[in-house]
Amino acid sequence: MDKQTEFVLRAMEERDVRFVRLWFTDVLGFLKSVAISPAEVEGAFAEGVGFDGSAIEGFARRYESDMIAHPDPSTFQILPWRDQQQPTARMFCDIRLPDGSPSYADPRYVLKRALRKAADRGFTFYTHPEIEFFLFHPQTDFRQPPKPLDMGGYFDHTTLGQGSDFRRKVITMLEQMGISVEFSHHEGAPGQHEIDLRYADALSMADNIMTFRVVVKEVAVAEGIHASFMPKPLADWPGSGMHTHVSLFEGDRNAFFDASAEYHLSDTARQFVAGVLKHAAEITAVTNQWVNSYKRFAGGGEAPSYITWGRNNRSALIRVPAFKATKGASARVELRSLDPGCNPYLAFALILNAGLAGIENSYELPPGAEDDVWSLTDRERASLGMSPLPRNLDEAVRIMERSELAAETLGEHVFDYFLRNKKAEFDEYRREVTPWELGKLLPTL
Repeated sequence: MDKQTEFVLRAMEERDVRFVRLWFTDVLGFLKSVAISPAEVEGAFAEGVGFDGSAIEGFARRYESDMIAHPDPSTFQILPWRDQQQPTARMFCDIRLPDGSPSYADPRYVLKRALRKAADRGFTFYTHPEIEFFLFHPQTDFRQPPKPLDMGGYFDHTTLGQGSDFRRKVITMLEQMGISVEFSHHEGAPGQHEIDLRYADALSMADNIMTFRVVVKEVAVAEGIHASFMPKPLADWPGSGMHTHVSLFEGDRNAFFDASAEYHLSDTARQFVAGVLKHAAEITAVTNQWVNSYKRFAGGGEAPSYITWGRNNRSALIRVPAFKATKGASARVELRSLDPGCNPYLAFALILNAGLAGIENSYELPPGAEDDVWSLTDRERASLGMSPLPRNLDEAVRIMERSELAAETLGEHVFDYFLRNKKAEFDEYRREVTPWELGKLLPTL
């Protein structure tokens, strides 16, 4: 029995844990959970917990439905929102087949496979997301526009009703679960907030993002609030993004830093950025996986619409933040397209492999965008070689279908299921008659 397993068993006994929840996600990034008693945990470490994979989105067909959830002891944490007189803990799981091999449908394994590829090249992949979300008054008819909990704006420090203590409560719970927070503030839209998680390796961060979503939802329910990670819930206000800072380390050395280079960006960093730019359109269906995600790209706020990079340019897809040459460890780049509705395991895997492709093939970084990309005309953008991101989910899916990088990264099963699911979503959306159409056309046609 290894030390982590021993620690979990001892911690459960010392804390008198009554239930243990085993967490994993489906292909779309929805959290799944099964509760077991403490008496079953040692057996779960040894043999796993079986479940019907065919009942989980994208996991298995009915004739190959048996799946085994193996808890990862390093992810053991007490859930702070549960009754502390009868504590409940959680662990994330790796999903395997009955023969012990990894499940091809497990998003966590997809990311682990990409991280192993990076490790074989000497790299560790770190990420740091800025997660935006909305707080609304509760409602029962979700076909009606939501009502923001407050009318605050960017960085506002005012009395904002129930939302004033919301972030503090969320951050307190996250820190109780070992998840460090760097910043939090009110965002630009009414009812919109942002909490930035401190950087961590990509697997830990994907687990942290899944935990973050649960914590936000749990605090909201307790406060009688509706919290939403929908990318664009309000037509006239900015949507919610998940701007993500990324970097590669070689041991303790930041591989993105070069004190003698322009912007202090190493050749490795420039090639990584070039790789993400080259493959950006191919991975957008995953980083922005919902029909609604593309409303955020349609203008307003700071969502990118074109595939370009820039130094401190918030209109670019990839921004190179300013950092001091004396702080080489902070060298990083910020990918601004992601939204908080993505599956972080799949999104991080694709970003990493796109960047690695740039390094392996020595992609050349194109000139950066110095101007506000949104203020340029289509002709000016074309002359500068700026191609647009996909304009809707259908376009993103069609581009992804042709992507060898996406197919290789996700694996055949996840790749095929994801595309089928997203085609069905867009077909359903195409059939919908929207309030906008009725308001514009019904009175005149």
